[in-house]
Amino acid sequence: MAGNRNPDVDAWLAAYDNPQKELVQAVRETILGADERVTEAIKWQAPTFMFNGNIASFYPKAKQHASLMFHQGAQLPDPAGPLEGTGETSRVAKFLDADDLAAKSSALQDIVRAWIESKS
Repeated sequence: MAGNRNPDVDAWLAAYDNPQKELVQAVRETILGADERVTEAIKWQAPTFMFNGNIASFYPKAKQHASLMFHQGAQLPDPAGPLEGTGETSRVAKFLDADDLAAKSSALQDIVRAWIESKS
């Protein structure tokens, strides 16, 4: 487990009543594991990951998958393609199950690292 965990997010997850709870936790660990400088907090009533600005937030109402909105996703490199959307600003990454997360985890961490590099 990453050392950059926030107890507020632990408490949010403990109370989170959703069939994708374990998957959301696994996505969290993947993001926090990308770089020790990534932090997390509860913003907009959901876990949000940060480094010199907001990287991404969970959409907590999704029940068929874990959904993560990258606030400035349109500006991030995404050669492996897990980010969806065509808007000018944000992008969404969806994870259907543990196997889907495993297949996308390297790309997810690359996106987080690209954000850090752009903000360092």
